[in-house]
Amino acid sequence: MVQIGNVIVSFDVLKQKFYCDLEACKGQCCVEGDSGAPITQEEKAKLDEVLPTVWNELSAQAKEIINKQGTSFVDCEGDLVTSIVNGKDCVFTCYDKKGCCYCAIEKAFREGKIDFYKPISCHLYPIRISKIGSYDAANYNRWDVCKAAILKGEKENISIYQFLKQPLIRKYGAEWYKELEETAAELQKQHII
Repeated sequence: MVQIGNVIVSFDVLKQKFYCDLEACKGQCCVEGDSGAPITQEEKAKLDEVLPTVWNELSAQAKEIINKQGTSFVDCEGDLVTSIVNGKDCVFTCYDKKGCCYCAIEKAFREGKIDFYKPISCHLYPIRISKIGSYDAANYNRWDVCKAAILKGEKENISIYQFLKQPLIRKYGAEWYKELEETAAELQKQHII
């Protein structure tokens, strides 16, 4: 592990090759799992705010869940998470004609309809952030669903932190990311990662 500011970053984030391959996985990280995506209270407010814009993209089941419990709920671990359909799909998950899932929020953002990209926990995946006292811990969440992303990352020679440059800057800032890059380069020179 390495500390950058108040963030403890696991070596896996720096050395594991990773590049999402939606053609292979069909976006299963938005579907599989035992809970919704972790969100903050501020993100909950944004989800509620953008809901009318993305409403027509959502499935009938997602609309039913949202009408009953809202865009989010507190899960069994006490975390605020996005609501889910049938114990798996995020309510904001939609599918294209090829069966690949996508995020209705991200789609609306890319179309210029809203100013919220999506929850940071989704944007940062497969990095998961947890708290250790006053520090954030950035760890790689290993999952069989992402095997194709590892293979593509190896082919493209892209590490997780490089693939997730945009969300890491969104979360911690450009200066923090620059320090992360410099640290990774130094660790590579020393053959630590």
